[in-house]
Amino acid sequence: MHRRSLLGALLALLLAGAAVAREPSFDLVLVGGRVVDGTGNPWFRADLGLLDGRIAAIGDLSAARAVERVDVTGLYLTPGFVDTHSHAGPGLATEELSDAAPLLTQGITTVFVNPDGGGAVDIAGQRTALEAHGLGVNVAQFVPHGAVRASVIGAEDRPATAAELDAMRALVRLGMEAGAWGLSSGPFYAPGSYADTQELVALARVAGAFGGAYQSHVRDESNYGIGLLAALDEVITVAREARLPGVHTHIKALGPPVWGMSERIVERIEAARAEGVEVYADQYPYLASATGLAPALLPRWAQAGGEAATRARLTSEPDASRIREAVAENLARRGGAERIQFRRVPWDETLEGRRLSEVAEQWEVEPVDAALRMLLAGGAGIVSFNMQDGDVRTLMLQRWTMTASDGGLVPRGRGVPHPRSYGTFPRRIRRFVVEERLQSLEDAVRTMTSLPAQVYRMSERGVIWPGLVADLVVFDPEALVDRATFTDPHQLSEGLTHVLIAGRFALRDGVLTGERAGAVLQRN
Repeated sequence: MHRRSLLGALLALLLAGAAVAREPSFDLVLVGGRVVDGTGNPWFRADLGLLDGRIAAIGDLSAARAVERVDVTGLYLTPGFVDTHSHAGPGLATEELSDAAPLLTQGITTVFVNPDGGGAVDIAGQRTALEAHGLGVNVAQFVPHGAVRASVIGAEDRPATAAELDAMRALVRLGMEAGAWGLSSGPFYAPGSYADTQELVALARVAGAFGGAYQSHVRDESNYGIGLLAALDEVITVAREARLPGVHTHIKALGPPVWGMSERIVERIEAARAEGVEVYADQYPYLASATGLAPALLPRWAQAGGEAATRARLTSEPDASRIREAVAENLARRGGAERIQFRRVPWDETLEGRRLSEVAEQWEVEPVDAALRMLLAGGAGIVSFNMQDGDVRTLMLQRWTMTASDGGLVPRGRGVPHPRSYGTFPRRIRRFVVEERLQSLEDAVRTMTSLPAQVYRMSERGVIWPGLVADLVVFDPEALVDRATFTDPHQLSEGLTHVLIAGRFALRDGVLTGERAGAVLQRN
């Protein structure tokens, strides 16, 4: 009997050990969160088990073994936010800004860099520079059309020759082979503005052959030249002929001449999608844009040949008079001098944060002459208050519109940048979901997660699902606050509880950890 009891006890222990061995084991379990999975579906309550940087299980994990368990009961648990239009690339390549604090405190875990056709042509070299100090967030790269064109043709205002087009195709191909996610263009800006539509189609075809997308700061967001709707049509044409997703980036109706045109924009995109063309948009939730004084006010013919040629035209007749007339028209197009605020003036920092109308009054000159004087002195970065609330809301609510910041990384205290660099994603949720109830939290999160992942074919992120990378955000929507303003922008957003990148805490209990768990993500 004693032997039987001993054998029975031993068998029970062995069976118990086998049962324990079969229980799942995780590095971390997030307990009791309201899971907003990124698809737009309603939230559900579940535990998330993370293992080796990925989501390993979703459900009731109360019996599971884990190195650590973190209670997130009552908080919302979403995929990490994807910023599809970011100027953070240069900052992330520096030791000072590589921690990406202004991005992480917004819940951003991945940024797409080299937008508007500008940035590094050498994608592999840029990747090395980005990785040099570690990365606070993940980075996806575009091949920038304008920079590619400049490297082959310079600042000349003319079509590419056949040989030059082949050289540009080769550079785009090299970039895509190095892991880029698509082609960005900025035909609003010189020298990208000197390209015709067929050049953009030809280069987009190269990106499309690698599964990439096409994103464009369109040729005209107002009525500068071809007009807003024709500029949108160009994106649609590129997407149709190159057979790849096309994105009208930071979509807007800029300036009084085109206010109220958002409905016509929607009609154009819906018609293209009904035809079978894959067209999308992204948008930031502000009524002001940001750019340079020169691209905002100078006609593109005046910029042909580069800065030296532009300066010569500004100081000699008859070009100077023609330029002055065009600057006056463009200033009116943006709503006047009181709508232009200087964000960065390297040659006179006392002008930063001030309006063009104030500077003109101080200098006792007409606003157009104050602008020309500043252009001759070296130009300036500007914030331009040129959008209408109704258009912003109409475009925001479209199922094909993503959220994107168009922001950058700026050292604290330098200049007066657009607050979108610090507050885009919390503002989107705080103002339009929590305060105004324009949209559900689930739908807003979708614009920041699964939609960009779908558009750019980012298969391992954007949705909470077993096997995907554990880029996650945990927060209470009621606690989110975007502190950055147009006059005091250098303020981090507040209210996020946790941010994880590849299962590692980049922000924990509202405090940045200093963890650099990001990586440069390669398309291929």
